[in-house]
Amino acid sequence: MATTLVLVAGATTAVAAAPAQAAVACDVTYTANQWTSSPGQGGFTASISLKNTGDPITSWTLAFDYPTTGQKYTPTGWGANWSQNNTRVTGTNLPYNGSLATGASVSIGFNGTWTGSNPSPTSFSVNGVSCGGANAAPTVSLTSPTAGQTYTAPATVAIAANAADSDGTVSKVDFYQGNTLLGTDTSAPYSYNWTNVAAGSYSITARATDNGGATTTSSPVGITVSQNTGPALVVSPTTLSVPESGTASFSVKLSQAPSANVTVTSARVSGDADITVASGASLTFTPSNWNTAQNVTLAAANDSDTTSGTAVIRVSASGYAAVDVAASEADDDVGGNNQYVQRFVELYNELHDPANGYFSPEGVPYHSVETFMVEAPDHGHETTSEAYSYYLWLEAAYGQVTGDWSKFNNAWASMEKYIIPSTADQPTNSFYNASKPATYAPESLQISNYPTQMDTGVTPGTDPLAGELQSAYGTRDIYGMHWLLDVDNTYGFGRCGDGTTKPAYINTYQRGPEESVFETIPQPSCDTFKYGGTNGYLDLFIKDSSYAKQWKYTNAPDADARAVQAAYWALTWAKAQNKGSDISATVTKAAKMGDYLRYAMYDKYFKKPGCTSPSCAPGTGKDASAYLLNWYYAWGGATDASAGWAWRIGSSHNHSGYQNPFAAWALANVAELKPKSATGAGDWGTSLTRQLQFYKWLQSAEGAVAGGATNSWEGHYGTPPSGLPKFHGMTYDWQPVYHDPPSNQWFGFQAWTMERVAELYNVTGNADAKAILDKWVTWALANTTVSATSYQIPSTLRWTGQPAGDFSATSGMPPANPGLHVSVVDYTQDVGVAGAYAKALMYYAARANHTQARDTAKALLDGVWRNRDAKGVSVPETKTDYNRVDDPVYVPSGWSGKMPNGDTINSSSTFISIRSFYRNDPDWPKVDAFLKGTGPAPVFNYHRFWAQVDVAVALAEYGRLFP
Repeated sequence: MATTLVLVAGATTAVAAAPAQAAVACDVTYTANQWTSSPGQGGFTASISLKNTGDPITSWTLAFDYPTTGQKYTPTGWGANWSQNNTRVTGTNLPYNGSLATGASVSIGFNGTWTGSNPSPTSFSVNGVSCGGANAAPTVSLTSPTAGQTYTAPATVAIAANAADSDGTVSKVDFYQGNTLLGTDTSAPYSYNWTNVAAGSYSITARATDNGGATTTSSPVGITVSQNTGPALVVSPTTLSVPESGTASFSVKLSQAPSANVTVTSARVSGDADITVASGASLTFTPSNWNTAQNVTLAAANDSDTTSGTAVIRVSASGYAAVDVAASEADDDVGGNNQYVQRFVELYNELHDPANGYFSPEGVPYHSVETFMVEAPDHGHETTSEAYSYYLWLEAAYGQVTGDWSKFNNAWASMEKYIIPSTADQPTNSFYNASKPATYAPESLQISNYPTQMDTGVTPGTDPLAGELQSAYGTRDIYGMHWLLDVDNTYGFGRCGDGTTKPAYINTYQRGPEESVFETIPQPSCDTFKYGGTNGYLDLFIKDSSYAKQWKYTNAPDADARAVQAAYWALTWAKAQNKGSDISATVTKAAKMGDYLRYAMYDKYFKKPGCTSPSCAPGTGKDASAYLLNWYYAWGGATDASAGWAWRIGSSHNHSGYQNPFAAWALANVAELKPKSATGAGDWGTSLTRQLQFYKWLQSAEGAVAGGATNSWEGHYGTPPSGLPKFHGMTYDWQPVYHDPPSNQWFGFQAWTMERVAELYNVTGNADAKAILDKWVTWALANTTVSATSYQIPSTLRWTGQPAGDFSATSGMPPANPGLHVSVVDYTQDVGVAGAYAKALMYYAARANHTQARDTAKALLDGVWRNRDAKGVSVPETKTDYNRVDDPVYVPSGWSGKMPNGDTINSSSTFISIRSFYRNDPDWPKVDAFLKGTGPAPVFNYHRFWAQVDVAVALAEYGRLFP
């Protein structure tokens, strides 16, 4: 809730001459951004603007009184020395902001808590002189419903709000669902009964208007109305893992109010007798507490076997359909009596608890629990192929701990259903011509140069994969993940313009390396011209003589490779349990995905490596392959079969952080994972050597691995600066692909990619992998600090110099790079990166018998575990980059269109203006205050799915590797 109060001192009448003295006069604007933590209490950020409207002053003391005793300064503030005595709050200037000239202002503020209500102060004084008074906006907050409350259709939702006005009266309170006015109340207590509410998800707000016309809108509250299937037991989760010698819990409540008390019992009805109901075997629900969850706790007894038992716990009540909970024992004898396996189980259960919000109702993993999230995805409830690959890895680890492989199979089935385009989603592949894969369109460094002109005069190479893939699989469909899904259909594109289907395929980045996430324009992957401009969104990116409705998808190769990586571990662990047949069909699909992933080895337009002009030689087959994992591959075509065309491209840019030599080894050597095509396994064998050479060519004198190489300088096959070394013809680039921020400054890429090298070394003993790791681990450990209470790992890296020279040999390794250097700019406690880094250290340590690496991995996992909260692991993040939320988004002059929700797209657009739904997000007030300069940079505790899984898998693997 944002309330604004402006107080202005009036002018005084001139009087006869008197001794000259400084006349104090002031304006004060007080804004409170308020939230509710529980009924009747919460917190707020008070942002105050003090303007001197009198004579210049050299120091100031601001004072005011809160109307209630429940309003407290925490104390955390800025811009002043703050103190509170009873209701009186006082702020005195800091040394740097005491002098205020006439008309000068200073922005100050603090954080606080409130109990009961949080009205704004009614008067202020500066240096003992009153600042006068003016109309203050009212305050308003919803007291009913509560966030996350559930109902059964047709529902009656009782909506109520507290509203007050510090300097007048509240004239009315309007209640809204989204932008729809539901009803109005003109007298307290302010309430409205919303009746006959259909099943769906809704966002409720209250807007108060005072007698002066000022308005304030409450923070939104989200509720869910479910289909009415009769009285039911609501059990969450229904699949649970219980660590041996430990406990785990599930919750129970009723779907609707009963007419009398209901007794709910829980008991084991089949399975392992070691799994028992430890507490909550009998629970009582009344007509008043039916919607309050109560817990049932399961325990798994310690035994001496090395198998993981399962049991069915039946939850039942008279007149209700019973609900079965599938409980799996995580046997500690598999890896010793190990607390890290138990921690894995605890975190796994939290990730799968619907109350924590990691998965959509369809079972799709969100990028993050929180919705206000702007990084690679531009909304937290989008998801990525990255998240799906981590989902597979999580379930593989679960299978290793419990012996239950159904979850791994289910995760792959979900991925296949929602993020691998179906035949209907890529309908015109039959028209693809492998001898003319795509029409050339140059990339540009500057966003303002888009749209770029298609050029039919540039000859692409031929695609050597299409024919053999069709022969192997009997289809021209591509079997790979698209990188981005709008899981909740927040934007409203739906499937191929239907506006409703979710999840929905979308895309964002389209305009060169300088395009940050804050400058993107979201667009549908199937563009039917229903939204956007006359030509949908196509003419924002590409100039052409005419435009056709079309579908298009982009694959992130590191995610598909991670899916193969997870499939290898699932296969290995299942076979060790004599359960390889449980996942054989899924592993076959992983091999198929690896076959298509070879498109990531090719130049964007199938040009030969070493290209330095658009007229350079086109490839005639495998001679266009770099045998590395580039940044993407993409494919598309017309939505209309009568149009008769389709295309495929690779990417010319290769980043060290995307390489996965472990997946390459598995696809080349593991029988069950060898691709079905004629040359797939051989290509991956070549790729394994090429990737290790790439790491060594990029490894700095200190040990960290630099950015990468490109076959298309500046994205248009430009002539690279002289003196830059080349890798198999491709030019060194310290920041390949994107520059805002530089792509290789994040330590996370180091941890991700070296973890894969470490897995390769751990499983195979590869000597080249070990040599790279020996140097990298030494550098990483030297820049890592761990103690009994904290840890620090590198965050931002700075690069200087370049590789020692050109390298193009097909065997052997490049020489060392004494002139290529890295330094660590700052450090972090990022939980996800710490998990990935710990895995790199532990895989290396287990094979090399490296005590420091093992102990540092353990200390990192212990440190991450100290950052536990109700949803997993998390650390506070100060998001200063959110000052870009109102950045301009480049749209060519004269271009105009609409987003599905009606947001206008034109040359005046900003990130937030084409994403107006963010203004209804519960976290918007904190970001809004920061943008206006009336509040500090917002601080969030994010729960990214990939980060939670990196930690969870690291815990399970530490338990396995070091029992």
